Amino acid sequence: MHRIFTTSVASVYPHYVTKVEKKGRTKAELDQVIEWLTGFDESTLQKHLDAGTTFEDFFAQADLNPNASLITGVVCHVRVEEVEDPLMQKIRYLDKLVDELAKGKTMEKVLRG
Repeated sequence: MHRIFTTSVASVYPHYVTKVEKKGRTKAELDQVIEWLTGFDESTLQKHLDAGTTFEDFFAQADLNPNASLITGVVCHVRVEEVEDPLMQKIRYLDKLVDELAKGKTMEKVLRG
């Protein structure tokens, strides 16, 4: 089992916020991206953050967007569409969306609109 699976989302979330805000994006936009991917609205996301939910449990409870498979590209030198472990692929999907948001892509493109 990879270490990230048992890491709390709350421990990584502030890094996501910092990353997007440094590039002129907002926490609200980040939350919108997370909601698109997982189906978690703002209050549900906050409950997961407050509870210290692990990535494994976070994605087990998520209703993954049917268009998530449209997320392609490279994160940490790995093509997200080629990740074999389903949980790791979902985590990489999230990483890729955060990267795209931070790089200034339009929300329509980030959310595969």
